[in-house]
Amino acid sequence: LFCDESGGGLVTQYDKNDVEDVGLVKFDFLGLRTLTIIDWAVKMINATRLSNAEEPLDLAQIPLEDEASFKMLQAAETTAVFQLESRGMKDLIKRLRPDCFEDIVALVALFRPGPLQSGMVDNFINRKHGREAISYPDAQYQHEWLRPILEPTYGIILYQEQVMQIAQVLAGYTLGGADLLRRAMGKKKLEEMAKQREFFQEGAAGQGTEPDLAMKIFDLVEKFAGYGFNKSHSAAYALVSYQTAWLKTHYPAQFMAAVMSSELQNTDKIVVFVEECRAMELPLKLPDVNVGDYMFTVNQDAEIIYGLGAIKGLGEGPIENILATRNQDGVFSDLFDFCARTDPRKVNRRAIEALVRAGAFDGLGEDRAVLMASLDEALQAAGQNASNRDAGIADMFGDLVAATGQEDVYGNFRSVKSWPVKQRLNGEKETLGLYVTGHPIDEYEAEIRRFAPCRIADLRADGKTAQMVAGLIVSMRTMKTRRGGTMAILQLDDRSARIEATIFPDVFEENRELLLKDHIVVLEATVVNDEYSGGLSLKTSSVRSLLQARQNSASELAIELREDMVNDAFAQQLQQLLQHANGTCPVSLWYSQAENRARIRLGENWTVVPSDELLQQLRDCCGPQNVTLNY
Repeated sequence: LFCDESGGGLVTQYDKNDVEDVGLVKFDFLGLRTLTIIDWAVKMINATRLSNAEEPLDLAQIPLEDEASFKMLQAAETTAVFQLESRGMKDLIKRLRPDCFEDIVALVALFRPGPLQSGMVDNFINRKHGREAISYPDAQYQHEWLRPILEPTYGIILYQEQVMQIAQVLAGYTLGGADLLRRAMGKKKLEEMAKQREFFQEGAAGQGTEPDLAMKIFDLVEKFAGYGFNKSHSAAYALVSYQTAWLKTHYPAQFMAAVMSSELQNTDKIVVFVEECRAMELPLKLPDVNVGDYMFTVNQDAEIIYGLGAIKGLGEGPIENILATRNQDGVFSDLFDFCARTDPRKVNRRAIEALVRAGAFDGLGEDRAVLMASLDEALQAAGQNASNRDAGIADMFGDLVAATGQEDVYGNFRSVKSWPVKQRLNGEKETLGLYVTGHPIDEYEAEIRRFAPCRIADLRADGKTAQMVAGLIVSMRTMKTRRGGTMAILQLDDRSARIEATIFPDVFEENRELLLKDHIVVLEATVVNDEYSGGLSLKTSSVRSLLQARQNSASELAIELREDMVNDAFAQQLQQLLQHANGTCPVSLWYSQAENRARIRLGENWTVVPSDELLQQLRDCCGPQNVTLNY
């Protein structure tokens, strides 16, 4: 033993076995983020309950047999539930269908490599659901004295404590002696086990237990002791699991806000939890400089307010200054007011641009394009005001305008064109890691339904008929097949629902460049029942980009022209756009003059590739309503 560097504690360099041999005790201390999440959630809940004159929630007093919580668990809707949220655990939950707290304790103990590989998990599940007879512990070798010990686990020796209890009941072990047996079995110490076998046999004879039966049970106990888990540990974890499940069931907004607050700097995790909020139909509001906090919060309407701390490119310092300013002098009235009152050394241009793109100023009622266009002037005005204050100069006219509120501070920027949907959503994606106010597929919805008429939510499985399915790739994982090829599993989203699509090696290799996250694809696939999720999945036979789908399906690009639109400059611009877009899609000009309307079908030299870029350029030239892809 020696003192650590601070002199405040003792340290040993010996391993745990040597430490225990000299009479010391080893403790493991685990720091659980989940305990912080629970604490944050309960504080939010009690703040709401206090405002409603309700008694504070005491989580230690919640019932352990809450029907709604177990219904949620049985559906494996356990994302963010402590210890129960992994893919493998969800599969185990669906098979086990827990209906009491003891089952959750068992889940924690069962979901480990030993039990999963030994077959005891299948025995446990089959016995619980009556598909296998319960015995204590084996049909051939059982003893009634073991029923009270093994009944909670359907006759399966699952916990280390059960090993100790069996030794006590059958062979008269003391608690200390039973613990030595547990250690010897768990560590498979051969020399020690030989001693224990002899001791067990003698003890069993002293208890009046039939010797052969006693040793057969000893062999069974030894077999399962290596897989045994400490029940007190499992029960403690299970209690935290149950508490998080109960909170998610009864106070979902506060719980999910606390969960997301614990992952502020991990955008990938935030995205997963936001999607869970959407699946739970929890309202999620954009970050807001006037009502948001550093962490995710919940308002009186049970809406989750996005945490300012989750905005990329902002940082803790700027947020502290924003909140301190707002708390001291009240909410911000506009961007100019915001720039004037916050500290430019902390809340700089980069931070403000991130706030605009994240939608944190939307609550002020102004268009994001207008805000971004006026930022230079707002910063300049704030800088001038700061210089005047430092010099002791009062701006009489500026103060007068501020007092009367008569001037439109954005007046010089009202003509700025609003951002296209794609630009707005991309700004949210860059700063928040996901799309909040819309979905990239929205602007293509009507068009996509021409070649993929069925939304994901409306798909039905028949396993035979191939159909076209369109969506945004939100995630993808690849894996090697037994033959050495690479296959992929996509998660496809069209805002109506999500579905997994299997891309087999030959299709994957042909379309690798199209299979990218955040890209819209059109799959030709059969819809099948998914045994794992209980829902549907796709078996994909071909992949196309949105552009490829257009080229395969579009009959023509139609452009409406009126007599008053056409002049030399317009004709030259239109000619340049169409001449440099050689492709396969025919172009028709519909020319209107007075009450007459004629169609001019352009020749093969004027066929185009109907890309987003070309369509946007044509709409800018001719007007959005005058350019249409026909199918």
